[in-house]
Amino acid sequence: MRIHLVNPSDLSFGTAVITPRWLYVLAAATPARFGIPAIIDETIEPFDPATVKPGDVVGIGIHTANALRGYEIGREARGRGAVVVYGGIHSTLYPDEAREHGGAHSVVSGDGDLVWGRLLDDCQAGTLQASYDGGRVDGDSFLPARWDLLPADRYMFGSVQTVRGCPKHCSFCSVWRTDGQKPRQRGVSEVVREVVELRRKGFRFVLLADDNFYPVTLTDLEQAKRDPLRHATLTALRQERFELMERLAQLPHDMVFYTQITMEAAEDPEFLTAMRRARIHGALVGVESVTPEGLKAVFKNFNDAGEALVTRLQTFREHGVHVLGSFIFGLPTDTRSTFDATADLALRSGVAFAQFVMLTPFPGTVDFNKWERESTAGAEVDGVPLTRYWLIPSSKRPKLYTPHPVMTADEIRQGTQSTWDRFYALPAIWQRSTCVKSMRARLAFVLISKLYRQMYANTGIATDSARVSRSVQWARWLAKAARLLFVAAPMPDLAEPPEPAAETERRRLALRPI
Repeated sequence: MRIHLVNPSDLSFGTAVITPRWLYVLAAATPARFGIPAIIDETIEPFDPATVKPGDVVGIGIHTANALRGYEIGREARGRGAVVVYGGIHSTLYPDEAREHGGAHSVVSGDGDLVWGRLLDDCQAGTLQASYDGGRVDGDSFLPARWDLLPADRYMFGSVQTVRGCPKHCSFCSVWRTDGQKPRQRGVSEVVREVVELRRKGFRFVLLADDNFYPVTLTDLEQAKRDPLRHATLTALRQERFELMERLAQLPHDMVFYTQITMEAAEDPEFLTAMRRARIHGALVGVESVTPEGLKAVFKNFNDAGEALVTRLQTFREHGVHVLGSFIFGLPTDTRSTFDATADLALRSGVAFAQFVMLTPFPGTVDFNKWERESTAGAEVDGVPLTRYWLIPSSKRPKLYTPHPVMTADEIRQGTQSTWDRFYALPAIWQRSTCVKSMRARLAFVLISKLYRQMYANTGIATDSARVSRSVQWARWLAKAARLLFVAAPMPDLAEPPEPAAETERRRLALRPI
């Protein structure tokens, strides 16, 4: 029996920006006796059902946005006699749906690092269960990815995970509910070892693919002083972040790291300085709204708005951290003036990149639960309830799910697209490219800006189907050219930097008999 691991996508670009980490982690979790899994990332090329034989196992990882395509693949694979298994955040939330619509023989909820091998053993023994609970594994149990299986010349960024979970509770995000609010940090040496492996293969840009790279804020530490044990725990977590950044700083100087953090990091100059030394030069920051009312609507009161927001965002840039700002349109507090106000602030604040998304209630979030309770009874599209919109073909899905008090869905769609267009106009991109120094780096900045827009702005929910088709063709060309600017010559003999004394001592204590 052969193992197939599939990352579904409706759109294939030939070249992808970031390696889909979960595919290669499950490849590592596959016992050697089952052979090398076939890895299919549909963001590069579509899945070929003819490769599946009776008795094979097809593992499909889905989130809400690609669930419908994932179900289509599962039905095709089951029709060819394969055993079909689903995992991922959407399957965790809706296991029965994967059985009904995707032909699942089994569904894995939670983390797959440890449970995947057991599932395959059961499948081989004929004792496959309908459900497996992977739970939330400790950071020490995170598996390193099988980067030796990467196809050549297809990805720009490598990806390494250092922590799972986020202590926040944003209304539009499900991470804190599915991955938990307790940060589960991976050992520093394990992270560095995987980064070194990627650099040996020629990757110099690496995404630290974390839910929140800044899991302990200065406010958290101050509030924890009343509880000595909690204060000590948070202090240790924070110190491990600094140890990791110290090790990353010792890697080759051509390496660049990106991650995801909250706005509160702008209040922590010591942390930002350590990020700069580690060459963590980019971070996705959830700005969400430029008004206090908008932030309150999404439970993100810890963010600033207006001019205070501009100052915070500029603080990142002053420390050498270039921000990808994420903004949401369609909040009940938005007006027709919100689009221009957001574009103006994004341009003035110095963010290097920005994404502008329409409010979508994702399963597992506070927003979704509220919308599901309050949605119009019986609202359907082709017999599919609107509250299961991901089962509706993308061409027929509504552009906005929650009625807005002052704008139509089409006004919000057009306003969102016009903001993308304004922010990613070529003169604006060229002006922002001054954040890097060399002409090669500025050219890379322009290409990745245009590519980002083609892949996300021009294929998103705010876009019509004709524009999507054109954008995919442009993206295939841009991605192939852009990749050459992001890779470097392999360094097969690169050694790992030495482990700091603090981590060595921690390992010694952990291994000491009790």
